[in-house]
Amino acid sequence: MLIIAGHIRVGADERDDYVAECEEVVRAARAAAGCLDFSITADTLEPDRIGIFERWESEEELMAFRGSGPSGAQQDQIVEADVKRYVISAVEAP
Repeated sequence: MLIIAGHIRVGADERDDYVAECEEVVRAARAAAGCLDFSITADTLEPDRIGIFERWESEEELMAFRGSGPSGAQQDQIVEADVKRYVISAVEAP
């Protein structure tokens, strides 16, 4: 299992529009084979921060879905990014 998680920062006045523009990619990811969870969300406390969370069954399924990333316009809006890929070897109930 893979988890992609972290955050990006955009201008505080651009954040809500950025998240709204990601609606179609979230829908597409959630419908993709192997996607267990996918979200791009506005942070509760920081007006310029967007949370990124993806959970995939396998590398192959992630790569089959993965495109080139954000559009050029969206990429230009990102002023900071801290998103990491985690390879999970075991999953247990809490």
